[in-house]
Amino acid sequence: MKTKLTAVFFGFMLIAGLAIFGTGVSSVEAAGKHFEGISIVFFPGGSEGGPFASVVFRGAKAAEEDLGCKVDYVWSGWLPDKMVAQFKDAIARKPDGIAVMGHPGVAAYAPLVDEAVSKGIIVTSQNTTLPAIEDKYKAQGFGYVGQELYPSGVMLAKGAARRAGLKKGDRAMVWGLLGQETRGLRTKGCVDALKEIGVKVDYIEISDAVNSDASLGTPVVASYIATHPDVKLLITDHGALTATLGTYLNAARKKPGDIYTAGFDLSAATATGIKEGWVGCVLDQQPWLQGYLPILQICLAKKYGFAGLHIDTGAAIIDKTNIDFVAPLAEKGIR
Repeated sequence: MKTKLTAVFFGFMLIAGLAIFGTGVSSVEAAGKHFEGISIVFFPGGSEGGPFASVVFRGAKAAEEDLGCKVDYVWSGWLPDKMVAQFKDAIARKPDGIAVMGHPGVAAYAPLVDEAVSKGIIVTSQNTTLPAIEDKYKAQGFGYVGQELYPSGVMLAKGAARRAGLKKGDRAMVWGLLGQETRGLRTKGCVDALKEIGVKVDYIEISDAVNSDASLGTPVVASYIATHPDVKLLITDHGALTATLGTYLNAARKKPGDIYTAGFDLSAATATGIKEGWVGCVLDQQPWLQGYLPILQICLAKKYGFAGLHIDTGAAIIDKTNIDFVAPLAEKGIR
């Protein structure tokens, strides 16, 4: 009797399996994707095709395809004023959710987030924290996906200084964004960490033009090196600038390793720069996750009312000792 029941059971399972998989369509696909019908406006941050923003975009696009939501993408060239204007336009579209880059800061964004939430739009942020807004609207789905800015700056600067063999009295240049309220905290972390060990720091603010087009920074670096031949460390607080370090140093007639360089974010170009010696080390903040997870955050908040999640994507420092493992992923636009 037991044998007969077992045979009947497996026969039933076989029929059920054929019913589900026989046409090559899974039960999930037949029912539709889990978050279909949810509309989102997403900010990748930079310009389309940029080394950092394109990785963020790939992560967001993967989430859109996996989850079934509809996402519109807004490119900002890393310009805070443009992000604010585009946020206003996004609210007017009346989507279910908006995922913003936090670069304009709390003061600029707070009234817009208030307006969006009052209209039933879920807002969340990536890359740059908006602490006061996150605290206010966490229960309504406002989360954060990205690195912790100031600690990331400290981590990179200390790691770079150690690898470069810097000592008290040596000179370093930090090229960053102190002028941006919250985004500038990462730059401040770099500067503070170097000053703490007694390094002389020359600071240069990244202009709006260079912020949007890294190739325009070549004369800035060439001129700086020409007037500061004793510089031993260059830190670029910008993914696209970091990816262009080889071009900058070559224009300044420097060879790989003449000046130790460090920056943020991994890309195919930066991975090549590390292998060739133009880039000493980078802090990889895993931008693919900054695309994928905010989309998931909005979907979860919209469908299930989940509160905002705060996720730190800041990872370990990448240099020539571990680049071989992650380089293939960088080539695919995942790391």
